[in-house]
Amino acid sequence: MHMMYFTEQPMAAYDAKAGLDYGATALNFSNSYYNPVEGSRLYNEYLEEYALVEECGADGIMLNEHHNAPFCMQARTNMFASILAAVTHRVKIVILGNPLPLSENPVQLSEELSMIDMISKGRLVSGFVRGGGQEQLANGVNPAFNRERFVEAHDLVVKTWTTPGPFRWEGTHYQQRVVNPWALPLQKPYPRVWIPGVLSKETVIWTAQQRYPYIALNTSIEATKKIHETYDEAAREAGYTPGPENFGYLIRVHVQDTEEKALQNARQFMWMQGEFTGLAHPVWANPAGYFSPSGRRGFVEFAVGRAINPRGNPTFEQQVADTMIIAGTPDQVIERLKYVVENTRPGIMALWGNDGTVSKEDRRRCIQLMCREVMPAIKEFGAGLGLKDPWEANAPVHLRYSTDIPTQKQAAE
Repeated sequence: MHMMYFTEQPMAAYDAKAGLDYGATALNFSNSYYNPVEGSRLYNEYLEEYALVEECGADGIMLNEHHNAPFCMQARTNMFASILAAVTHRVKIVILGNPLPLSENPVQLSEELSMIDMISKGRLVSGFVRGGGQEQLANGVNPAFNRERFVEAHDLVVKTWTTPGPFRWEGTHYQQRVVNPWALPLQKPYPRVWIPGVLSKETVIWTAQQRYPYIALNTSIEATKKIHETYDEAAREAGYTPGPENFGYLIRVHVQDTEEKALQNARQFMWMQGEFTGLAHPVWANPAGYFSPSGRRGFVEFAVGRAINPRGNPTFEQQVADTMIIAGTPDQVIERLKYVVENTRPGIMALWGNDGTVSKEDRRRCIQLMCREVMPAIKEFGAGLGLKDPWEANAPVHLRYSTDIPTQKQAAE
């Protein structure tokens, strides 16, 4: 198994009450509440903690990005990835991921990722995402074209990595008269691509068609099993049988020397569900065109008080009981994670270790216990179940790549 560490890099030093009073901190909550001095401190602390993650033995560091929101300070995932490429030596740098529909120049994105791969000496895993609904609005991108832009940008990035230039690209959303970058990835044919997601059936099917691993982001065990069924069916139609190397799972885990302190800190995971920070208004998070009309209707009706939250609103205690959040001493966490691993069978596992206002000291202690005690035990348990990661399974980077993908309109000349 590949075991990696993750944190949202929260901007914990701001007036949380003001955010709650406003009611939705993602997108329109004023950045006048942001303190750059505290932001500088936190950025540097997070970098120090990533170095500790490598020192303590994790296989990888997972990075992501969000926009206009205090729950995640990382506005450009490639920025931290480039720093880590230079200051780390062994860990995989796993970007989950670059929001392709927000990119206005996929060729330049391919160059950035190539530089990271070369500087890290081939340690990049390049993940791609659609990006949250409110982030389409934050970046001035039409949500209705989200999936089209995602697929076309992916195809252009991959062709840039694999086809010698110069060539011309005339697509629906991107036009490049000359594609001929001199920054190309060290890994051949190109860095591994992993696709994270929640419950989008369309994304799961597309990922299976590419033979990319799909990383389920803190979905319930039952929902994760349904994701596997959808992926398996799409893979069979594409002509192959997937294994654990095709599946990953992210789960919130906080480890401390005592169960009491672990549970106290783990409550900060509720940041991402609005208990402390608000989050996005349901209509902003699900703008017209981003989801199917039936999918969006539930969120709109919830926003105006005519329906319950389509994603549910379980309490912290309920999520602990349902193994959506795991907190405790190393021994306690190991036993609960074994249950999760046995039921989800991932070859790739990300442990989301810290969130909210957990202190620097407690964040570092969590990393030490997680990477030195929990991860080795779970890797050993996974090995006994035959859960190989993509490298152990010698899985190909991709299923196939064609220069005439139907979604691409390439110029003849």
